Amino acid sequence: QVQLVESGGGLVQAGGSLRLSCAASGRTAGSYSMGWFRQAPGKEREFVAVISWPGGSTYYAGSVKGRFTVSRDNAKNTVWLQMNSLKPEDTAVYYCAASGPRIRVPLSRNDYDYWGQGSQVTVSS
Repeated sequence: QVQLVESGGGLVQAGGSLRLSCAASGRTAGSYSMGWFRQAPGKEREFVAVISWPGGSTYYAGSVKGRFTVSRDNAKNTVWLQMNSLKPEDTAVYYCAASGPRIRVPLSRNDYDYWGQGSQVTVSS
């Protein structure tokens, strides 16, 4: 079992920045690819970014590429999502998730085995 605890959400004006953190605990917590998803009201949960394990490759949704950066510290079992140039359409509940070993980089929510509780990000115009 892997437990994921997120922090760092909040309210920010358009153009501002926030950094989300996700701390993982449990057996072999550092051996997972770590992804971020978000879900806006009335919409499905969508992929935002992922950082793979062990290579550390990163992939982003087109809507956030160039504005968001995902990183991890394996020694601390922590992953971050740095969000810059935020837009009102980025408003959503953000979830971190852990994906066990797979041949391909996990880009679908169905690829993930564990989920955090979610953190609200609200961007005002």
